[in-house]
Amino acid sequence: MTKQAVCATIKLYNLPFQKGSAMGKSVKITDKAKNPKRLRMSSFSSAQIIAVGYLAVILMGSLLLMLPAASRGQPPDFLNAMFTAVSATCVTGLAVFDTYTQWSVFGQIVIILLIQTGGLGFMTLISLSAMATGRKIGLKERSLLQDSVNGMQLAGIVRLVRRIVTGTLICEGIGAVLFSVSFIPRMGIAEGIGNAVFLSISAFCNAGFDLNGKYGEYSSLCCFADDPIVCITAAMLILIGGIGFAVWEDIAKNKLRFSAYRLHSKLALIVTLGLTVIGTVLFLIFEREHTNSGLGTGQSILNAFFNSVTPRTAGFNTVDTAALSPASFALTVIYMFIGGSPGSTAGGVKTVTVAVLVLSAIASMKNSEDIDAFGRRFEEDITRKALTVITVNLLIVFTGILFICGAQPELRLGDVVFEGFSAINTVGMTTGVTRELSGFSRAVIMIMMYCGRVGSVSFALIFTGTKKFTGVHNPVEQVNVG
Repeated sequence: MTKQAVCATIKLYNLPFQKGSAMGKSVKITDKAKNPKRLRMSSFSSAQIIAVGYLAVILMGSLLLMLPAASRGQPPDFLNAMFTAVSATCVTGLAVFDTYTQWSVFGQIVIILLIQTGGLGFMTLISLSAMATGRKIGLKERSLLQDSVNGMQLAGIVRLVRRIVTGTLICEGIGAVLFSVSFIPRMGIAEGIGNAVFLSISAFCNAGFDLNGKYGEYSSLCCFADDPIVCITAAMLILIGGIGFAVWEDIAKNKLRFSAYRLHSKLALIVTLGLTVIGTVLFLIFEREHTNSGLGTGQSILNAFFNSVTPRTAGFNTVDTAALSPASFALTVIYMFIGGSPGSTAGGVKTVTVAVLVLSAIASMKNSEDIDAFGRRFEEDITRKALTVITVNLLIVFTGILFICGAQPELRLGDVVFEGFSAINTVGMTTGVTRELSGFSRAVIMIMMYCGRVGSVSFALIFTGTKKFTGVHNPVEQVNVG
């Protein structure tokens, strides 16, 4: 490394340095002998630290929800309290209790704080607290932040976190104001504002929790199906929260100059727009004789639009999910599997992952050596990464479905499949089977929700060590595929 490169590194990361013999100066990144705490932290991978952090948040939330003050009546046992905490922290929305009728105001505050923590990522909030107290963010923390928000690069990650928090508060604030327009006349000022704030945070974080149980337990947004303000506001919050923080940064920097966006942002925006438009059209067609039967054109379009947005991966519903047509049921599962965009509040295998595999298949059919899009070429191992994400996701979900079907053979396979895909992709939509699950099945669903929030691949990496390079490769042999 040249002297200029060393100086640039020191300037970029504010690294301490001391005078030495090499080039007059040598970078001193860490002193393991004098700082054993840093040595212990460095022995864990980012995936392990993030996974343990989410687990700590879940356990804390579970204990708080078990307090008598958190419930309107009988406090839940540990399993059900933990199920709620996992669902909230993993921004899923599957619930064994109706949020309004079971939880007191204190319990609802605990749930919404868990949702906000899970949506932004606990590392984001920890770093924000550190910045507020004037403590510098070290290189290890910056690396964890990059992994937590799926940042494109390490440089500028603290600035990105500030923008994420600011943008989140602005979007949630605007959403709360718009929801209040509909809620206050129906619920009164205090309750209307409280419900508006709760729903705005839940929608932006793609969580699926709501406080509409007073109009019918587990009714979600069905009582507002004919309210365009509520439905469109919720849908836009879901889309903005699920588009990805890296895309936010690109839009803030380049405004509406689409050609100046990074390839990642272009793919995320195009796939999101395509899925929303295509889904709206298909749901409109599939549901004309089912949930949209007897409705006017405007109401049918509004329902179809919301149905195309909420599976990726918010969990709200304006129509009875169990009443969907078979075609809509299958389309919803597909949309739940895809989810939102990387580095967002949404789950799923992500839009860009699907785009990479589709473009890779097209390149393979054209017998092209490179995978190209918008005048750019993908990195060589991107297809392997995309396949890994989808393969691990499918292995986890089908294993979970198999365990649940084995433990409760009385459940319908379709309901279990829907529940499994909803859990692993942190969606929160359900046909109503959540309350029928046994303790074992609920534990399986909790593990799937946790895997979905941490990331299925990241969860697998928790049990592996650091990457080792042996320098030795096995002989190559051909196999047939397809």
